[in-house]
Amino acid sequence: MPWDPDCYLRFADHRTRPGIELLTRIPDLDARRIVDLGCGTGHLTAMLQERWPDAEVAGIDSSVEMIERARRDHPEMTWIVGDVAAWEPDGYTDLVFSNAALHWLDDHEALFRRLRTLLGAGGSLAVQMPDNWNAPTHRIPADILDENDWPEVSRTALMRDRLSPPQNYAHWLQPANVDLWRTTYYQRLTGDDPVWTWVTGSVLRPVLAILNDDERDRFSRLCKERYRASYPMDADGTTTLPFSRLFVVARIP
Repeated sequence: MPWDPDCYLRFADHRTRPGIELLTRIPDLDARRIVDLGCGTGHLTAMLQERWPDAEVAGIDSSVEMIERARRDHPEMTWIVGDVAAWEPDGYTDLVFSNAALHWLDDHEALFRRLRTLLGAGGSLAVQMPDNWNAPTHRIPADILDENDWPEVSRTALMRDRLSPPQNYAHWLQPANVDLWRTTYYQRLTGDDPVWTWVTGSVLRPVLAILNDDERDRFSRLCKERYRASYPMDADGTTTLPFSRLFVVARIP
């Protein structure tokens, strides 16, 4: 199932805020080469360019739809359709930035060790990844798929806990000065079934792509019922969604 930029951007403020906070925690660099891995629609990539106006900044994403949107909104910048896991720069990079993308990739030990080798002296790696795997947003669809007669491929398509213990990331990035922290955002969402809409714009996309129409309707109904119970609407019509994120910022000595 291709990415839907409009669906993803429905919660643009909520999805962008962690990335902005990540950007503000990057130390001052004399950055000449910057890459945004999993750049999506390019909003944060453009902010990187604003902070380092003299740098060569490139955004890379595997989604053609996301890159097309980025090119439309920021035609002056460099956008590449490519596999983030396989990306190799031509020489050292001063800053590798990634907001809510690397959790889609397997074998984080190999990934983060490789990213460390791409940075020159004084360079930085700045990463933010969702860390909400045991929350109802993720547990509910997992329980539904495990309890019922769904296609086996739909169970394996659902991402389960993808993150390693935080200290592992610090270890894999050595030698470096590593800053680690975890933040929980209490997001106030509006609209009908906003939690369902949130997850269909990200983690549930691979599952929905596999289910047929009848299965998709049944899955949607079951998820919505349980999401409403776990995340009840407040009297003012808003729904509070706690969502945690893991941040990693490494500076190479």
